[in-house]
Amino acid sequence: MATELYMPKNGMDMTEGTIVRWLKNVGDPVEKDEAVMEIETDKITMESESPVSGVLLAKLYEDGAVVPVLTTIGYVGEAGEKVPEAAASAAPAQTAGAAAPAAGPTAPANETAPAALKAGEYNVAVIGGGPAGYVAAIRAAQLGGKVVLFEKDVVGGTCLNRGCIPTKTYLKTAEYIHHIKGAADRGIIVNAETSVDMPKVVAYKDKVVKTLTGGVAALLKSNGVEVVKGTAKLASASGVECGGKMYAAQKVILCGGSKAIRIPIPGVDHKDVMTSDDILSMKELPKRLGIIGGGVIGCELASAFSAFGCEVTIVEMMDRVVSMFDKDVSAELDKSLKKSGVKVMCGRKVEEIADAAGHPVIVTDAGRVECDKVLLSIGRAADLDCLGALADQIKTERGKVVVDDTMKTSVENIYACGDINGRVMLAHSAFKMGEVAAENCMTGENRKCDLRYVPSCLYTSPEAASVGLTEEKARELHPEGVRIGLFQMAANGRSVASGERQGFIKVIADAKYGQILGVHMVGGVASEMIAEPTALMAMEVTVNEVAEDIIHAHPSYSEAFAEACADALGRCIHLPAKKK
Repeated sequence: MATELYMPKNGMDMTEGTIVRWLKNVGDPVEKDEAVMEIETDKITMESESPVSGVLLAKLYEDGAVVPVLTTIGYVGEAGEKVPEAAASAAPAQTAGAAAPAAGPTAPANETAPAALKAGEYNVAVIGGGPAGYVAAIRAAQLGGKVVLFEKDVVGGTCLNRGCIPTKTYLKTAEYIHHIKGAADRGIIVNAETSVDMPKVVAYKDKVVKTLTGGVAALLKSNGVEVVKGTAKLASASGVECGGKMYAAQKVILCGGSKAIRIPIPGVDHKDVMTSDDILSMKELPKRLGIIGGGVIGCELASAFSAFGCEVTIVEMMDRVVSMFDKDVSAELDKSLKKSGVKVMCGRKVEEIADAAGHPVIVTDAGRVECDKVLLSIGRAADLDCLGALADQIKTERGKVVVDDTMKTSVENIYACGDINGRVMLAHSAFKMGEVAAENCMTGENRKCDLRYVPSCLYTSPEAASVGLTEEKARELHPEGVRIGLFQMAANGRSVASGERQGFIKVIADAKYGQILGVHMVGGVASEMIAEPTALMAMEVTVNEVAEDIIHAHPSYSEAFAEACADALGRCIHLPAKKK
């Protein structure tokens, strides 16, 4: 299906743009992300890239045309492919200086809608009730579909039952402990030592989980989604088997999620070695907790259990913790973990888990770590069990289902969303993937899921968050240069008043146009603050506009983002003047 090229909206105030010149002619081959035209706004002249590979099928406006933002101006697709009828019959191309008609974006051409249902058939069958699955099921039902959802455990998936929500409940408990310990500095008299009652901690977590999973179940019911409990697998391209019964569907969405990885080293089956699934049900607090893996899960649980009173040691093979984040974030988090009493050992290879009088010992290439419990926190792998009879037909790579940007697999009517495709293994990206897949299933459209601006959050104390490119990656992709803006939270009034002085906000921008390429932050409410730069990056707002046009409340944590944008331009008011 032909893909639209449209006049981009490169700023909040931009209402139209001028096509300076096309860089491609109709019929020319085009690569994904290759520049196809130059456009001019009231601020800058820049190149506009193609979102897909193919050939340039049509130019609806010629050089010099002034076109409203978000108006379709051309199409890219496969050679010989027809453009939508509306485009083919459009008015002649505009000449230099002529204003284009004030029209919105051209709607995508629909494919054939799902055929009428046969007896007992569903429009959509969804395997897996996690973030991708339950969202896909509800969205398909909203669009009028007859939908069945299969879940082998409890709806909500890893996120609600064994991941995001349980860990954040523990981390909030840890936050209370930090506040109690810091109360004396504020003149609050506390005459008690802090300790935790783990059975009550677990019970509270279970209550939170039950509330949210019950809410998801109610949402599914209110939307008319049929929920079948059991392990489901594909029996054919249009059939699902669950509990010995067959279910037929026009479209199938695979949302099998992921499972914890166990590394193949001697001693990994020791009775006191746990996964992240196991530790969240542990009712007895160990004195010494060893964590293998310094990624997001490892660091979050280290932060929680250290506050609970455990002696925590992180053993990480990479040279820094959370190596997927910007290096400055890793360095700040390493500092905060050590400050809270966590021992961090990076660049260490785990050779085995030995036994010493019944207790596990992490044996590394640089020493031993004696523990009472060991947490394996080395990531999660896609769970492909739901592929069933089509395991050899559905294309996979490196243990993950391969999908295109519409979430479609190599089998025409089968889609795969969330952790199972491994694109971005986060619950909020799974939400969006599930929504896109459902809409494509029900409408016949080929809506694409844009995952360029997915925020990542780390709920340690202080929190960390990131969106876009790291500095290292930005410099690699933009050899012409980048601008870096950095603002320390210790200079932010709200942070100082709240006693949360640690952290910073770092903004990476394109040196030529001021486009925001990445934002990285460490601070008290980083997981909330990252929403603003994520939204602005999606709208292609520049650092110039943030620094010059957007007013932030004072005192607030979020004004530090505007300060960092101003610093990228060399004009931050609340930082000392830089030496020339």
